[in-house]
Amino acid sequence: MTVHSKTPVTLIGGVPVSAALLDAALRHATEIVAADSGADRALDHGVTPRAVFGDFDSISDEARARLDPATLHPMADQDSTDFDKCLRRVTAPLLLGVGFCGARLDHQMAACNTLVRHPAQRCILLGETDLMVLCPPAIHLPLAAGCRVSLFPMGAVEGASDGLQWPIGGLNFAPDGCVGTSNAALGPVHLTITAPKMLLMLPVEMLDILVTSLFESASHWPAAAAAR
Repeated sequence: MTVHSKTPVTLIGGVPVSAALLDAALRHATEIVAADSGADRALDHGVTPRAVFGDFDSISDEARARLDPATLHPMADQDSTDFDKCLRRVTAPLLLGVGFCGARLDHQMAACNTLVRHPAQRCILLGETDLMVLCPPAIHLPLAAGCRVSLFPMGAVEGASDGLQWPIGGLNFAPDGCVGTSNAALGPVHLTITAPKMLLMLPVEMLDILVTSLFESASHWPAAAAAR
């Protein structure tokens, strides 16, 4: 079963999430899909997912009983995370994920890996203080001076920038080499990136700006780009 949505979708994971953060996502994406015990988090906040995907090793019996069985889609695959399973089963112009950042560090690192493995999916992961997204080939961000802009490579990648305190042009980024964390905007920022390997991180308060910028950006990574 695959969820096809013409509007943005909120993905809910199993990490506890504040009402304020969930509300921020739902302002942009009222369709809801849960990853395993993310169904419990959704029900805790009084919202019902359209579908639940995962290996179902953590969803509670109570959540199973409260949901329509037709919405439950267990996937026995143990070689991928529940977040990965959702990205394989949901198509939408934009995904906003809550409940995937924080708590266990290994789960958060796996989420970073999943963003890079699905470059054609535009997905913003929201934490209580920060958000992150796989940077598209080009994006314009109308940020205020002083806004923190962090770039973290998940593979070899280069880029160019306008409006950053420390420009990235001419740098060879790699996870075991040069990284671009704790940079800062001088004002509006324009980024171009050579490969779908760069994670862009901003304060969570920049969500509205990022959503608008992603929709205004015509450049997308093709699905096959991750293998290059």
